[in-house]
Amino acid sequence: MTTEPRDETRAVHAVGGDVPTRTDILRTAWPIVVANASIPALGLADTAVIGHTGGVTDLGAIALGALIFNFLYFGLGFLRMGTTGFVAQADGAGDEPELRAAVGRALLLAAALGATIVALQWPVIWAALSALGGSDAVESTTRSYFLIRVWGAPASLCTFVVMGCFIGLGRSGLLLRSQLLLNSLNIALDLLFAGVLGWGAEGIALGTAIAEWTSLGYVLWLLRRVLSSRHRDALPLWPWERIRDARRVLSTMSASADILIRTLLLLSSFALFTNQAAAFGDEVLGANHILLQLIGFGAYFLDGYAHAVESVIGRAVGAGRRDVFDAAVLRSTQLAAATALLLSLGLFALGGPIVSALTQHASVRAVAAAHVQYAAAYVMLSFAAFQLDGIFIGATRTRAMRNASLISMAVFLAAFAAIGDRDYVGLWLAFILYVVARALALCLFFPALRRSIAAAKPV
Repeated sequence: MTTEPRDETRAVHAVGGDVPTRTDILRTAWPIVVANASIPALGLADTAVIGHTGGVTDLGAIALGALIFNFLYFGLGFLRMGTTGFVAQADGAGDEPELRAAVGRALLLAAALGATIVALQWPVIWAALSALGGSDAVESTTRSYFLIRVWGAPASLCTFVVMGCFIGLGRSGLLLRSQLLLNSLNIALDLLFAGVLGWGAEGIALGTAIAEWTSLGYVLWLLRRVLSSRHRDALPLWPWERIRDARRVLSTMSASADILIRTLLLLSSFALFTNQAAAFGDEVLGANHILLQLIGFGAYFLDGYAHAVESVIGRAVGAGRRDVFDAAVLRSTQLAAATALLLSLGLFALGGPIVSALTQHASVRAVAAAHVQYAAAYVMLSFAAFQLDGIFIGATRTRAMRNASLISMAVFLAAFAAIGDRDYVGLWLAFILYVVARALALCLFFPALRRSIAAAKPV
């Protein structure tokens, strides 16, 4: 008999779910925080391996190659986000065929996009290197790195979908196990191919591609066990008639397009922020990179709450449970706000020593230490944008997310034109205003979202 994988972080799975407590939210959020934090650890491991076994050219190629894949995968993050919302809502509605169909449609889309990237690998790497630039030697090695690692793209994108399903079902423990397998196998293969065999950047790329396909096999095995354990009747694992349903396919594509636009606008804002920092000089650019790393560290924690609330919100919407919706919004936001406050206070108190530990260049230290309070303020004020993103993703109100991104980007561009290009402080103020505008813009659409959910049912 098939048994369900044991997962201590599993959320309540009654139809619609029970009203979540803060403990429930924390139990779901912490594996996501750990999984998120393990991702940069992999980048550090790649850098350490190649830094001790390869040359400067290999190190530069790893940096450029990783940047290219990070951009591609972040841009295609709708595969994860859209899956989470559709799966959670089907779970809340007790519609098991649609839950499986949502995963199946997303997997087909991910496989198609991955195959497209592989087919267009030469134009993609040409465009990327034209935009990024580098020495001839670094560009040549980056090209070799990309042309090897790109074969793992279909596996990586399909894994995004399965991860989204795990989050949608509240199975964050499975997500953590999957991420740790991917990272640990990747590091082991890096050590073998680059460290022992001396294959340099190409060895790192090969190890990553093998790890991505191995991880996909593992998560698909977990997914099959989870889905099979939910219903032991004659329900097919993949209900193809539902998967091919034209209306639902269009809904999936529309949601994906909305999230893609939102993501590209988000990437553009960070690119504009970084580009303008570079215009203020190399010291400012270096300090800006360090401060963004501090912001990224805070994002690991805040993302955990946002991902945790996606699952609960989706089930509440699917079941028409406004009481569950309200409780999830209130309690997750309270936890996120408290965490953001602690992180911000930590940066205010320890920002100087942290900056000193991250760089030995006195001029960069001075600039970063003088502006660390702005990074702390950004972390403190960003929690609302993270939480609202999670709420709207869980509810699959992607059009509202797209429109809110357009509004907040317009605010950022106006603030940038007014104060952002004057000095570095002005740039930070414009950037902080942008993250506040992201939250406020989503707040404009929140009342309509809440009204769309059926009146509260008795618990």
